[in-house]
Amino acid sequence: MPGELDISCLFPEILAMIFSYLDVQDKGRAAQVCRKWKDAAYHRSVWKGVEAKLHLRRANPSLFPSLVNRGIRRVQILSLRRSLSSVVQGMHNLQSLNLSGCYNLTDVGLAHAFVREMPSLTVLNLSLCKQITDSSLGRIAQYLRNLQHLDLGGCCNITNTGLLLIAWGLTKLNYLNLRSCRHILDSGIGHLAGLTKSDGEGTLLLQHLVLQDCQKLTDVALLNAARGLVKLQSLNLSFCGGITDSGMVHLSKMASLKELNLRSCDNISDIGIAHLAEGGAYLRTLDVSFCDKVGDASLNHIAQGMHSLTSISLSSCSITDDGIARLVSTLRDMKTLNIGQCSRITDEGLGLIATYLRKLTCIDLYGCTKITTVGLEKIMQLPCLTVLNLGLWHKR
Repeated sequence: MPGELDISCLFPEILAMIFSYLDVQDKGRAAQVCRKWKDAAYHRSVWKGVEAKLHLRRANPSLFPSLVNRGIRRVQILSLRRSLSSVVQGMHNLQSLNLSGCYNLTDVGLAHAFVREMPSLTVLNLSLCKQITDSSLGRIAQYLRNLQHLDLGGCCNITNTGLLLIAWGLTKLNYLNLRSCRHILDSGIGHLAGLTKSDGEGTLLLQHLVLQDCQKLTDVALLNAARGLVKLQSLNLSFCGGITDSGMVHLSKMASLKELNLRSCDNISDIGIAHLAEGGAYLRTLDVSFCDKVGDASLNHIAQGMHSLTSISLSSCSITDDGIARLVSTLRDMKTLNIGQCSRITDEGLGLIATYLRKLTCIDLYGCTKITTVGLEKIMQLPCLTVLNLGLWHKR
């Protein structure tokens, strides 16, 4: 009818604002409707923050200019069957590059890609790129000096030499994942901590460090971290069998530490938790799941010394209702409590949780075989509860 307006009459700026709320696939479909929609859909505001997910299979000369024109600066490579250099050279202001799982990426391929400084690149994910070695870290440290986030999880050929190169060139790092880099030793953490100044300044701005499953690390690594990584907020030591109670003395002196994961550290016991509690007043998140030497005494130490704790995971620990009573008596701000597979917890413990932890939002009761509907009814009355995991629980 005369005078009626439809969406095609809107100003391009308004169309772009609408398209910005669409998912990536629908953004592309909108661009195919007509020329006006294409112009609006290719506005940079539409693609702000979007990560392009690409299969690098055959040459496509228009691909990277199109991404650049839309202001896309984050790229994930899903499969790599041609040179990585086409991405790096085609997107001069790349901010984030995710190569996770590109199993055929080699040191040679990475060397061909990184041939000049890339000051805009701050995030690099090489997790599960198992052919990558220290040689690539030398190239990265030379040309990617503004990196803030580096993920090397599962890069099993990385050694202390690689950490020395990181300490020399990547001084702006705030996140480093070394999961399952099983060749690294205590001295490698010393490199990161800047304890060998003649070899490198160190990654002294590091806030998040993942050392999960680094089997050769000992308490000396924790001493090195405590001496140099003074800004560290999050530390993952899960499955590090060489870490013992003595190492907790060093961690207790790290005032900036907020999150600590000791999951499946078999040599951590009540004694280690006592050490940790002496200086762990600022810890907010603690995971000691599957540490079978952790029991009620640990909960007493935690209740006395870790007053900022809001999340604790105790799955499969040797705790009872008595330990729960000590914990909930002081930690009233707890929001997450994981006590799955704690087979000695009964309805009495659930009653204490329901009475004192009124701010609890998440609880895991998977495999707690001694609880019944009586205790569960009390838990379900918690006013803030949003997640309740029962798993193997059977009605009794």
